Amino acid sequence: MTAFRKTRLALTPKAAPFAIRAEQASDVVAREALLDACFGENRHLRTCQRLRDGRMPAEGLAFSVEHQGRLVGTLRLWHVSAGGIPALMLGPLAVENISRKLGVGAALMDHALAAAGTRGHRAVILLGDAPYYARFGFVPEKMAALSLPGPFERDRLLGLELVPGALDGASGMIVATGAKAATVRRAPRARAA
Repeated sequence: MTAFRKTRLALTPKAAPFAIRAEQASDVVAREALLDACFGENRHLRTCQRLRDGRMPAEGLAFSVEHQGRLVGTLRLWHVSAGGIPALMLGPLAVENISRKLGVGAALMDHALAAAGTRGHRAVILLGDAPYYARFGFVPEKMAALSLPGPFERDRLLGLELVPGALDGASGMIVATGAKAATVRRAPRARAA
């Protein structure tokens, strides 16, 4: 099993502890605003979003971070098939700019990966900054024969085996396999007489 690094937090005198908790329905507005602030409003056009569209995050693997009564971080994991191998796709990870110095992102990563391992998941993949994610054990090895449904930078496709050998032989397209999100039906509009 992969050893996870322990996060050290550098709290300033004004910093109150932050809390990582399960995402709640009441987080939607704040989460969407945070994602827009971190990734821009065109984030819905990104390749990995194709894997999330119309799907629910993996059960028990959607997290929010609160600091001083505000949502300052979010991370979700999603069920995918990595060329026929069950895995999780991590993302997006977003942390409010002024909260980054508190170690929120690292703590959120450690928490999410530990939770995924506890729930019996064997591998996590993501599309992200290799130097940042390497400290959590993500590497490009075993990703070379995998593709995403749209344009992506090959060196940003990274994997982490929670169980050694979990991504052996992974090749082909990464596709969404998670539960479909319920569609919200609107009531029909009244016709003018």
